[in-house]
Amino acid sequence: MKILFLTPQSPFPPRQGAALRNYHLLRHCATKHEVHLLTCLSPQNQQWPEPELLKICSRVEGFRQPERPPRDRLLDTFRETRPDMALRLEQGGAHSVLQRMLDEERYDLVQVEGLEMAPYGFQVLGNSGDRPRVVFDAHNVEFLLQKRAAQMDARSLNRWHAAGYSMLQWRKLYNYERAFCQAVDGIVSVSDPDRQALTSLAPQTASVTVPNGIEISRYVPEPLPATSPPLLVFTGKMDYRPNVDAMLWFGLYVLPRIHRQLDVKLQIVGLDPHPRLNSLRAIPDVELTGAVDDVVPYIHGASVYLTPMRVGGGTRFKILEALACAKPVVSTSMGVEGIPLRDGEHLCIADDARSFADAVLSLLRDQAAGGERSRALGRAGRSFVEEHFAWDRILPQLDAFHEKLA
Repeated sequence: MKILFLTPQSPFPPRQGAALRNYHLLRHCATKHEVHLLTCLSPQNQQWPEPELLKICSRVEGFRQPERPPRDRLLDTFRETRPDMALRLEQGGAHSVLQRMLDEERYDLVQVEGLEMAPYGFQVLGNSGDRPRVVFDAHNVEFLLQKRAAQMDARSLNRWHAAGYSMLQWRKLYNYERAFCQAVDGIVSVSDPDRQALTSLAPQTASVTVPNGIEISRYVPEPLPATSPPLLVFTGKMDYRPNVDAMLWFGLYVLPRIHRQLDVKLQIVGLDPHPRLNSLRAIPDVELTGAVDDVVPYIHGASVYLTPMRVGGGTRFKILEALACAKPVVSTSMGVEGIPLRDGEHLCIADDARSFADAVLSLLRDQAAGGERSRALGRAGRSFVEEHFAWDRILPQLDAFHEKLA
């Protein structure tokens, strides 16, 4: 087949989140089909097109991320029926490039990666004649994510403005996401809970679960580090609202409980730290690294890996990476949503500040006494990821879905 992928950021370099997923989907599909790419470029994409993408894709097109001043975003919140996510990457020039590609090529299938690219998916769907089949790869259930964010922020007086924004976006997202899911020919979800939520929006649209996966060979377990003080690590894009919330909650409510009993260092690894995280910089032994070339060495350096998520959705690369490195992990239930991990067997799960601190302290004391339990959790987590989340086990499900639709 000839398949066109529409992605919200360049799949290369595949450092985090959606770029990791998109890179592996592209690379896999290119072994069986002719793959083309239209992608949005961020200011960080200095070299374009990337030579690595030219090795994978027969045709590569890109457009620069449009600028939307805060004033325009604020006005659009009240005057636009579409959600902010639908406006974020829309650009007239990109629509022109896409139309030229549709006119010049005969695609069997167009895969839309994430709701941000839905305006271009609607464009494909609106073409008259024998249009390609359109597949929506839903990286999150966006209306549900905003609903959870609104409910979380509504609990804090100083976050009511954010809760109000999320409540407005939640209803817009629900209507927009439902319209897109009902219009496309197929939906790919990253977890079974996400699939159920999207199926409720569009019961007649074919769907499949294709989770986020791991390139297992990249993650070689190493012995537990003998660092003093012990190092707690979190990785993720640090202007992403669920990650910001996770680290503020951990830094302000969990870390003090740990510090009362044990000296530890907290390392927050990820690009674009949000200004809201500045309050953590004043805490002794807290480091925000900013962007790094590779998160794996930082995960290897962790005594305990943290996933204190309180909002969000999908399946998270961060926890799969930590488990693949055989790290002892402490997570909230939200942090492992959509991944059938078992508390006490593969990792530790805790949902309030006291129990989360206790779980971290328990693992650190175990490591001080030899680390038998920490290593057992690490081995079980690694085996679980190898069995269920290696890309070569996951991606055949996408092949079968593509063939069924096309």
